Amino acid sequence: MNKTIGILGCGWLGTSLAKDLMKSSFSVKGTTTSPEKRARLLEAGINVFQVTLHETTISGDIGGFLKNLDILIINVPPNLRKNPSSDYVGKMNRLTHHIIREKIKYVLFISSTSVYGDVSGEITESTVAKPLTESGRQLLRSERLFLDETSFNTTIIRFGGLIGDDRHPITMLSGKVLDNGEELVNLIHKKDCIHMIKTIIVEEYWNEIFNGVYPYHPKKSEYYLQEAKKRGLPPPTYRNSAIGVSKKRVVFKNFYVKNHNLTTSICS
Repeated sequence: MNKTIGILGCGWLGTSLAKDLMKSSFSVKGTTTSPEKRARLLEAGINVFQVTLHETTISGDIGGFLKNLDILIINVPPNLRKNPSSDYVGKMNRLTHHIIREKIKYVLFISSTSVYGDVSGEITESTVAKPLTESGRQLLRSERLFLDETSFNTTIIRFGGLIGDDRHPITMLSGKVLDNGEELVNLIHKKDCIHMIKTIIVEEYWNEIFNGVYPYHPKKSEYYLQEAKKRGLPPPTYRNSAIGVSKKRVVFKNFYVKNHNLTTSICS
C-alpha cells in the first residue's frame, strides 16, 4: 500500500488495528501514554512513541510520531469518568496545530454514537446529534473542530459499544438489577471496527461521517440473558421500566450504499 499510518492511542482497539494494518503491508506508527505498554508494543513490532495529550501542551515526541504520516487515526476517548474536569476539546485543538504543522492530509477521528443522546427510532448519519453527557458533547465539538479544518480531510466514525472475543458487557452486568431492559442493543465487534477503518483507508472515503454498529438490535433484557447463559453467568434482571424508554436503533446506511457490509456477529 506504501502508506504510513499513525494510530494515536494504541489501546484495546488501536493495538489490534496496528497489527492488522501491518499484515496488510502498511507502515504503522503508534502511541501510548505508558512506558510499560510501550515496551510491549515495541516487542510486537510496532513503531511506538510515548505521547500524552494535555489541554495546553503535548508530552513526548509528537513531532516524531506525526512526521511523514499519510493518515492519522485519532483513537483517544475523552475518559471523563476518571477526570470529569478534563478539556478534551482543548486537547484536540492542541493536536490540530501539530497536524497542520506536519502537513498531514487525512485524519480519521474515532467518535461514539453517544453523540446522539437519547434520540429514538432509526438513527442514520444525517440524524441531528443531541448528546446528553459531557463526554458526548465534547466528542461532538471535537468532530466539528476537525471537520471544519480545511488544511486536511477528515472522516468520522461513530462506533457503538465495542465488544470482542476478550471483552463483553455481560461480564460487568452479570447479576445486577437494571432499568434499561427495553432499550435496544447497539454494539459492534472489534473485528468489524478494523474492517470499517481499513475500508475507509483503502477506498478513500474521506470527508464523511459513518456510524459503526452491527445491524442486530434486540432488547437488552433478551440479549444479555442469552449472553449470560452462553457463558454460564448469572443474568442481570430488569425492573419494569418500559414507559418513556428510548428505543434507539443505530444504522449505517452509508456503508450499505458502498457495498461494504459488516462481517462479525455480536452473538458469535
